[in-house]
Order: sequence, then C-alpha cells, then structure tokens
Amino acid sequence: MVASDLDRTLIYSSAALALGMPDAQAPRLLSVEVHESKPLSYLTEHAAGLLERLAAEAVFVPTTTRTRKQYQRIQLPGPASTYAICANGGHILVDGVADLDWHESVLRRLAEECAPLSEIRAHFTATTDPSWVRKHRVAEELFAYLVVERERMPEEWLKQFGEWAEERGWTVSLQGRKVYAVPKPLTKSAAMREVARRCGADLVLAAGDSLLDADLLLAADRAWRPGHGELADTSWTAPHLDVLAERGVAAGEEILRRFRTAVADHWAPVLPAQVNGSPAVLPDQA
Repeated sequence: MVASDLDRTLIYSSAALALGMPDAQAPRLLSVEVHESKPLSYLTEHAAGLLERLAAEAVFVPTTTRTRKQYQRIQLPGPASTYAICANGGHILVDGVADLDWHESVLRRLAEECAPLSEIRAHFTATTDPSWVRKHRVAEELFAYLVVERERMPEEWLKQFGEWAEERGWTVSLQGRKVYAVPKPLTKSAAMREVARRCGADLVLAAGDSLLDADLLLAADRAWRPGHGELADTSWTAPHLDVLAERGVAAGEEILRRFRTAVADHWAPVLPAQVNGSPAVLPDQA
C-alpha cells in the first residue's frame, strides 16, 4: 500500500512548481486541479504516467490535510483510488464516500482527549490581529488554521499559542503562510493504519513534506521526503526515511519512481511464481 501526501509532495501549485529548478529544465506539465475555471495544481507528464502504473501495482491512497471538498477538486491520472484519507485523517473515503463509522470514532476520541474546537477558535479571535491575519478557517469542524502575513506575525505569539494549545491536547505548526491548530489524536497515521488493515497490506510506503506528515512517515515501513518543505527546513529524519535531493515538481516525479521501485522489490522474491493465480510480471521502471 502507498499512502502519499499530495500538495507539495506529488502535486504542485504554480508558486511551488519550480523550487530549485532552473527555467531551462522546466518539464511538460499536466493540470490535475481546476477551481473557478483556473488551474491550481500540476504534476509532470512523466509523473502522471508513473502514477498510473503505480496505481496498477499497489493500493494507492491519497493522504491529505485537505477537506473532502478540496480533495474532490483533484483529478489524478488513472482510475479513481478506492481509498482516500482527508482532513488529516478525520475522514476515510471509500469509493468517494466518507466512512461514517470511522469519522464517528475520530469524533469520540477528540471529545475524550482534547479541548473542543470552539475553545481554539475563541483563542484565535482573542489573540490575533487583522494587521497580520488574512483569514480564519475551520476544516470539516475538526481543526482550524489561519492564513497569515508571515513577515508581520509576531514570533512570540506563535510560541505562546503553541504552549497554550499543547496543554489542551492540540498541536500547532507553521507551514508556509498557514498556522494550523490540529488535535493531537487527529492524525494521518491512524487513518493509514486502518486502511492498511482493511487492505491486508504487508508493506506500507509513504511520502510527505510537511510537519503534519511526520506521523505518517514514522508509521510507514519505508518513507520519503523531498528536499523542500517544513521537514526539510528542520532536517527531520528517521531510520527508515530516504531524504531526496530533488525539490519542487521534480521531487514529486522522483518519489513516484521510488515508490514503484520499492513495490517491484517487494514482489521480486515471488517472481517468477504466480501472483493471485496469474504469472507475476516485474513492472517496467521507466
């Protein structure tokens, strides 16, 4: 099973496309997200082909902090994934429909282990200033985030807010122009483990770039992160993690190559024996 973050891991906005890439090396791109008639996210054409092959070789599970509505704007190449993880693990989609039993189990755990979202929102309102906060947002009634003018945001506010939230069972992270407040029990890794259980997966691969991906990468058997993002900025690592030199959209392409190689290596010991009653064929890694 492959559980991968999307934004700035496999797909990239216009602003994030060319991280570390000279204009002369700009690849051919495929738009995978359109909103209000404007293309928002891309991957390379070669990455699109790699992803299509990967989806035929393993259970591919898009794993994102995006809300369900935001995720459903994305049209990845190949057949639709049977499973997807949205809202940082708050929702598991099965054939595009939210699993209500999973969501209710998440809500019960949040109610038992951390302060309510309303308390976090009230603190946001009471301690922030319109001079550096552009937007207040709530995602799926599960977590909250601010869109900020980062250069104007007081550093001491972020530190104080993080300490205050920690005492109430929440984590705080600054990622780009967004300050996230997320309940500690709300994790991508918990949802990933549940999907792996349902799939009967004996190998779980993962990739991600942000602080909210750290638990996902730690829970996988093998993991990769690109040379950009908050994890790269903090030199975050783990024994089973490969750190890529590539940045920007080129990193997304390389991650997909690494996924396919790992899947092929996993199946190699059974070749040329049969898999599910059919002759196993080692996938082309081109």
